[in-house]
Amino acid sequence: MNHSPNNPIFLSSSLHVDDARKAIAQMVDELLAEARLLNNPAEINIVSLDQAINRILAEDVLSPIDVPSADNSAMDGFAFNGKCLETNSLDITLTVIGTALAGKPYEGKVSDGECLKIMTGALMPSGCDTVIPQELTTSDNPEFITFKQNQLKPGENRRLRGEDLQRGKPAIAADRLLRPSDLGLAASLGIASLKVKRKLRVAILSSGDELRSLGQPLESGCIYDSNRYSLTGLLNRLNLEIIDCGIVRDDPSSLKEAFIEASTQADVLISSGGVSVGEADFTKQIMQELGDVGFWKIAMRPGRPMAFGTLKPVLGQSSAKRTLFFGLPGNPVAVMVTFYQFVRSALLQLNGASQTEVPLSQAISETPIRKKPGRTEFQRAILGRNAEGRPTVKLTGSQGAGILRSMSEASCFIILHHDQGNIAAGDWVDVALFDGLL
Repeated sequence: MNHSPNNPIFLSSSLHVDDARKAIAQMVDELLAEARLLNNPAEINIVSLDQAINRILAEDVLSPIDVPSADNSAMDGFAFNGKCLETNSLDITLTVIGTALAGKPYEGKVSDGECLKIMTGALMPSGCDTVIPQELTTSDNPEFITFKQNQLKPGENRRLRGEDLQRGKPAIAADRLLRPSDLGLAASLGIASLKVKRKLRVAILSSGDELRSLGQPLESGCIYDSNRYSLTGLLNRLNLEIIDCGIVRDDPSSLKEAFIEASTQADVLISSGGVSVGEADFTKQIMQELGDVGFWKIAMRPGRPMAFGTLKPVLGQSSAKRTLFFGLPGNPVAVMVTFYQFVRSALLQLNGASQTEVPLSQAISETPIRKKPGRTEFQRAILGRNAEGRPTVKLTGSQGAGILRSMSEASCFIILHHDQGNIAAGDWVDVALFDGLL
């Protein structure tokens, strides 16, 4: 990719959201390729399961055992030899000779005409290959059961050894962003630790003379810096290493020094503020001095002024790698929107994750929404259900980029695409949830 000021992407008045995503993904691919050429593969850490959530798995996890480890019952019922179903009799009566519990197998043999009361997960006893659910049987005497011959087939309701996983086969694929279910699966296999890729080091800073840290007095015209706390929360969800560079004053020398310092420590630098066209917005100038600018403006709302590029290696630095850079807007909502839409997937890609995008779903808009074609809009909204059980979505109120309360109240984005126009109440719209179950 050509990152010079003559690049059409750089000169574009507003880059399409999809083109911005492609440009970012291409740049991350270039950085990963450079790392391979420098013989600098991703470092691998070994972590316990309780420390592995949201880490990127470094290699396939192979099952050390068969799952299940032996044939067992898929439900509560009665186990017997399915050959007895091969009869012309409509009713079958079997003698109950014992009980098999999970963890307490029946040691004897079950002969023809006999059955065994069995619980879910209990090992199938010798001579049995079929289980009939308890509710399909009748009994006037606890020593016998009767059931209809046509209610099941031989071999039903039995889980075979290795049916879920075979010993030596992959149980969890490499490059996976580890979820709670993955940790439970590893534990069920007796695996106490996993090999994961090292955490990306992500530096964050806020720029602006009007910003104050928590605990400082708030002079007229000043505001507390909220963006670093939002970013810290977003990055912690990805279980990344955070380098907090604090608040940087609105002057070129301070900003340049902060960028250089961050680039020596981090894989990625995320700044907020200083990317618009105001007199005190110096990020673009510093980026042109220290690195390459991929693009500057995106056809979206909120978050139109967003810088993206790389910082060149600092002279004398032992590593020759470039640092990925995101210059996010200063407005609190725009920071979170641009992070969700661009930064999150880039961080996962750079860390080697196989799945990086957030899947979209659809819901019915409860109210009309005004929208002009020519830009992508991300509206804060709350997901619900109507009387028919269909998913619905409603706005949280005013959609100003500085109204953080509306973001706090929201559970999702309504995504209005580049070429879409006005939305009528009752129209289906795309939504992206902030939180998932897995």
